[in-house]
Amino acid sequence: MADCEPIAHQFMDLTVPEYAYMFGFLQADGHLGKGAGQKGRLTVEISARDVDLLHRFQKLTPYNSSITERTRSTNFVKVHTSVTWTLCSLEARTKLNEIGLPYGRKSKNIAPPAGEFSTRDYLRGVIDADGSVGYTSHGFPFISLTTASTAIGAFMCFYTGKVTRAERTLKRNARDNIYNILYTKENAQELAAQLYYEDCLSLQRKKAAADSLSAWIRPAGMRVAAERRRWTAQEDRVLLRLNNDAVAAKELGRTDKSCQVRLWRLRTGQIPMPTDR
Repeated sequence: MADCEPIAHQFMDLTVPEYAYMFGFLQADGHLGKGAGQKGRLTVEISARDVDLLHRFQKLTPYNSSITERTRSTNFVKVHTSVTWTLCSLEARTKLNEIGLPYGRKSKNIAPPAGEFSTRDYLRGVIDADGSVGYTSHGFPFISLTTASTAIGAFMCFYTGKVTRAERTLKRNARDNIYNILYTKENAQELAAQLYYEDCLSLQRKKAAADSLSAWIRPAGMRVAAERRRWTAQEDRVLLRLNNDAVAAKELGRTDKSCQVRLWRLRTGQIPMPTDR
């Protein structure tokens, strides 16, 4: 990793790649807590194997902070060692809160910064904290993100759509009401190459995993799935006007089944009616 010089930039200037990454990571995996009066603290707890990242955060922060270690048993492993970065400065906490890091529980409330920011570095920070990079059990490259925030999920889909042209529809899963956003194969390769560029600030194990995705080659004979064709408001108007699956399918160049399902969803209010032009 390249060395950074935090004194050359204002703290949390999100146009600076390192700060954009750091803020994305803090939004996803940090906790900003309030105490009595003006007391409070920012804490980030991660596995001890990733302690180098916290040292980078410490160097990027022109305020006193500490890194501590603890070992305990968890429901998943008998012995787990973690490290925690703690920052108590009121000035630093105020800045972080102003640009979008809420106090207390935040999983559904976080959103991308309102002002200018380095988008790919910010998203990489979110993915390093709450996402996964690697290969599926079938040997396909993938990048995924798990989030409770609609705004973060939408940003992930929007950014990746610009990079890969892959479209995703946001939908919370039924079990725990969160979004699981997944990209595989060439889409994952393109996204990884865009996000995890040379010498970027990142979790080194995820950077290594992202770099490894480029080695995958689609097997000969593996079909490339066509991207799903999205419905437009004009097509919805035609479908409603004709009110006939087969006739609409011919006019719109779609299947009878696709028109039948779409019309049913429009009629039952599962999707909004098209607005007047």
